[in-house]
Amino acid sequence: MTLSFDLTSPQTRAILAANAARAAEKPSLIGLTREEMADALGEIGVPERQRKMRVQQLWHWLYVRGVSDFSEMFNISKDLRAELDRHFTIARPEIVEEQISTDGTRKWLFRFPPRGAGRPVEIETVYIPEEGRGTLCISSQVGCTLTCSFCHTGTQKLVRNLTTEEILAQLMTARDRLGDFPERGTPDGAIVPAEGRKVTNIVMMGMGEPLYNFDAVKKALLIASDGDGLSLSKRRITLSTSGVVPGIQRTGEEIGVMLAISLHAVRDDLRDMLVPINKKYPLKELMEACRNYPGLSNARRITFEYVMLKDVNDSLDDAKELVRLLKGIPAKINLIPFNPWPGTNYQCSDWETIERFADYVNQAGYASPIRTPRGRDILAACGQLKSESERMRKTERLALEAMMIAGHGED
Repeated sequence: MTLSFDLTSPQTRAILAANAARAAEKPSLIGLTREEMADALGEIGVPERQRKMRVQQLWHWLYVRGVSDFSEMFNISKDLRAELDRHFTIARPEIVEEQISTDGTRKWLFRFPPRGAGRPVEIETVYIPEEGRGTLCISSQVGCTLTCSFCHTGTQKLVRNLTTEEILAQLMTARDRLGDFPERGTPDGAIVPAEGRKVTNIVMMGMGEPLYNFDAVKKALLIASDGDGLSLSKRRITLSTSGVVPGIQRTGEEIGVMLAISLHAVRDDLRDMLVPINKKYPLKELMEACRNYPGLSNARRITFEYVMLKDVNDSLDDAKELVRLLKGIPAKINLIPFNPWPGTNYQCSDWETIERFADYVNQAGYASPIRTPRGRDILAACGQLKSESERMRKTERLALEAMMIAGHGED
């Protein structure tokens, strides 16, 4: 039987909204700590003496095997699997679009279901395959509040923070697409790094400011680095911040991952314009927080990201001031050729200028690789990410909700 919806009918809209809210209220087990998962099992009647064992089983199926359907958990009884499916979800987000760059970079547009009284939202995640490694660039928010003037993502207003589940789902769905979970067939068209299958590195450098969503990001990264699950080394996880100073110390103490700073200017007046959060946390405070970052050493250097903007921040004087600013901080400087996007007024520095800048910084004793632009042709490069969530018209949102409900079937 074919279902049709009169999207202009108030009754239909009410039904769609109620059903979407009900679907969103079915909690996910992804993103829960072991303690939270045990509590969730207790709420559906799993005896206390069994909970630790059941949590171990679920943790293995979710994060080692990468299953997204309870029916695949073969060492759990059929009755319990049915009970789990009745109360919880472990489903992946919808992949709205997958784009593949000429250089092999992939960009996914993910759609997550409504949360509470909200609406579906979309975010972008990027995978960069390189020789011997594969890096996944993960988003922490839908949109961004920082309004960095050179960044396309900053032109999208903040819609909301992502949940722990939604942050982890980007990693898990990417691994699905890349054939990166054990004993799961490689999907048609999947790509993998030349020397292995795994997403070897993740960077919180996608949409949003991770330290403005600290608790969810912390939980997600601790689960991602858990040795009995996804098992990524903390030295292969990098959190990038535009300079939320109070969160930097907490990141080192409570998460213990590598730190990257979106610097982009060496004077407060210019950084106030390029990275407006500098007005709240100026360079002196930011550099002090970096010097005191827990675990900082030559082996655990801070990466400073520096986008090269023609006639803005690319002079030899800027390079000299950068070296002075970072004195005493074990650091690496990533020089990023500016990635253009529709509507920008900035231009990328000339290649000779970038090389002269890099030579000076190198000679001062700091590694300063020039980042090879990746995925520019699909707007997947640094600073180019932007979903279309905030632009969806009301009729489009209603049609989207109708499709979601049709996919769930009738209760």
